[in-house]
Amino acid sequence: MRGLTLLITTGDRERFRAALTLACSQAALGGRTRLYCHEGAVAVLLPGDDPEDATLRATGLPTRAALLEMAAAEGVALIACQTGLALAGIAQSALPEGTETGGMISLIADLGDDRLVTF
Repeated sequence: MRGLTLLITTGDRERFRAALTLACSQAALGGRTRLYCHEGAVAVLLPGDDPEDATLRATGLPTRAALLEMAAAEGVALIACQTGLALAGIAQSALPEGTETGGMISLIADLGDDRLVTF
């Protein structure tokens, strides 16, 4: 199975939930999966509740935080843009355990035969 690299370009939490769902699905099928949050998108990796969490829970859907936990459990590589962290003043220690930092050049250099999807 070809790998899947997801490039997250915005802090839109609904789009990020869709990307996480896709990442978890790919990983559950046994494919290499990487999720890279570029610049302003790094904030969606921060732990915490979102305004829509109560609605999601009431309908039986996972929250962003729950999806992040699932992604980690499935082996999805979470990568935060180093530039984005610096711009937002976010320390790597504030991110979920196991989150890597990197840049666009290293992401593309290691793309190999992965499919690249942008959110």
